[in-house]
Amino acid sequence: MQERSPETDVIAFRAAEQLLAARDPRGAIKLLDPVIAAHPESRAARLLRARAYFAAAQLRSAEQEFLHIIEREPDNAYAHFALARTYERANRPDRAQRHFRLAAALDPKPEYLRAAKFDSDE
Repeated sequence: MQERSPETDVIAFRAAEQLLAARDPRGAIKLLDPVIAAHPESRAARLLRARAYFAAAQLRSAEQEFLHIIEREPDNAYAHFALARTYERANRPDRAQRHFRLAAALDPKPEYLRAAKFDSDE
């Protein structure tokens, strides 16, 4: 087995980005697992793996990864938005709405504001 180095982890991370872009989220997850094992606090790697889990419809794993990121970076609007999309896809609208609103409050991007539905009673 090849010894891991920071360079091989960067290569694996970049390859995982490419696999996710090419719609191979499971391949991306396989590349990211050892990167995260070597660097458990890498938010970039965890966020990429969370996105891959979401794309692979592994919603519970995606939820856990997004929550891990939010626990360490509570002002990460994207992580809140992506977690909300995960809850929405898992048919958990109350939880989704809370995180859509947090994302919009942290970063008033039009996409986040639309999802937050501040002007409705939902």
